Amino acid sequence: MTLRAAGAADVPALAALHAAAFPPAEQWGEVAIGAMLDLPGGFGLLAEGAGFVLARVAAGEAEILTLAVHPDHRRAGLGGALLATAAVGAAARGAAELFLEVSERNAAARALYAAAGCVEVGRRRRYYADGADALVLRLDLAADSREAPPN
Repeated sequence: MTLRAAGAADVPALAALHAAAFPPAEQWGEVAIGAMLDLPGGFGLLAEGAGFVLARVAAGEAEILTLAVHPDHRRAGLGGALLATAAVGAAARGAAELFLEVSERNAAARALYAAAGCVEVGRRRRYYADGADALVLRLDLAADSREAPPN
């Protein structure tokens, strides 16, 4: 599946994908997604109708703000492709490491992040609406281990 940069015109589609991918208490609407895209250093990648990732880079660090894959497109490698492409984009923007949070209860996402080389570096107690802890993960973005981002 082809990934492309996401912009302001994509906000409604991104919000629809987020709503399909997350439980109601964790869904982001158009206002929140638009605000994330507008953050200094913010960027997004979209696989039309299937999934997207929003990230930002600041002071040599990157953060995955959200990564959403529509349920109909899960277990096909899209989450890994979104994460890997975001990591490449973050490294190209000067980040040396990438951080993200994942629910301790989300086994599929935890497996995806572990396979990508993310390591747990912290925990946010009762972070999610369902009371689950957020695991704080870090991925080193060594320049020699990442390919150039797609044009």
